[in-house]
Amino acid sequence: MTTTLAECTLDIGGMTCASCVRRVEKALTKVAGVASAQVNLATEVATVKYDAGSLHPADLTSAVAAAGYTGTPRPAPEAQAGPAAAAEASEEAPAAGAASEKEALRDAELAGLKRKWQVTLAAGLGLMVLMYVPLPIDAMDWLMPLLLAVATAVQFWAGRGIYAAAWAAAKHRSTNMNTLVALGTGVAYGYSAFVTLWPGLAESWGLPLHVYFETSLVILALVLMGRWLEGKAKKQTAAAITALVGLAPKTARVIRGGVEADVPVDEVALCDLVRVRPGEKIPVDGVVSEGASSVDESMLTGESAPVDKAVGDAVIGATVNRTGSIVLRATAVGAGTTLAQIIRLVEDAQSSRAPMQRLADKVSAWFVPAVLVIAAATFAGWALFGQETGRLTLAIGTAIAVLII
Repeated sequence: MTTTLAECTLDIGGMTCASCVRRVEKALTKVAGVASAQVNLATEVATVKYDAGSLHPADLTSAVAAAGYTGTPRPAPEAQAGPAAAAEASEEAPAAGAASEKEALRDAELAGLKRKWQVTLAAGLGLMVLMYVPLPIDAMDWLMPLLLAVATAVQFWAGRGIYAAAWAAAKHRSTNMNTLVALGTGVAYGYSAFVTLWPGLAESWGLPLHVYFETSLVILALVLMGRWLEGKAKKQTAAAITALVGLAPKTARVIRGGVEADVPVDEVALCDLVRVRPGEKIPVDGVVSEGASSVDESMLTGESAPVDKAVGDAVIGATVNRTGSIVLRATAVGAGTTLAQIIRLVEDAQSSRAPMQRLADKVSAWFVPAVLVIAAATFAGWALFGQETGRLTLAIGTAIAVLII
């Protein structure tokens, strides 16, 4: 029995590190009928090849959701337009709207990250400065609860996404970079909250009354700032595709039954006659059947000098007709045009991974557990064999440093 393999592209949400890539790939490849799955962190895209006879894209999104992430299938491009072009165009309109909505969500997410890391950094630095201001002992009775209130509000507002992601990974018996950040900042905050709320009990246990509120906030701010910068870089990567898509004209002047009419470019069918006036972009690939002109093909070749075109010459969609009015017969439309193929090649290049990146993804599966073991060993070593004075404080500080750095 012959197996028909189909390819599905999923937009993955919630990934923050190479460990996440490994988890999503593992979840997808475990689905019966999946031949291969490749996930790219930079573009947040998964490319899956699966048995079309036994699987549906909904099964893939369910597997991604079970792993703790979100997966949204991209609409499959149609190679050619046919008699049902109008219906296809109406189907593509929601896809375009979804792309715009995704861009708006990305911008909102970046704005939120920027606001969070700026507020958190300001709060952390403010607490740090306050800790070095000489204050009377009596002031500590109201200052420490105030520090706890500020740190609690800011830390769990800004770090809510990190803690939620770490908890989701823990529920799936897995770890990722969120685990390290959540543990590092959580230990610093938890110890500080304990000695603030129960100082007498802490002293009876021999714990130093030292707080790390500013440490957890500054660490959280730096992590969020890094994710904000990473998000901006991803947006620039996506902008390359957006710029290519923007080169294509939205309408075409089609001649049918001797009558010219402007229609959406998605409704142009193979062998349709299309008139292109001077200064207009050529909507689809075709062959000149009437007239002569010069065409600016710099978007394709980089050559600024226009190329003369006469009857029988091929023209490429998205190039600019310069001097004369021409009529062309469409030879490739929709996803079959040269521009669409270029866009697809760029998307494939962005979603593929270099051999070194694949090696890094494999190493990442062991990286987080190894860091957790080293941090625990560091804490135990300093707590048991460190200097007598401030032994526990030093043990906590070094363990946090291992977790975060």
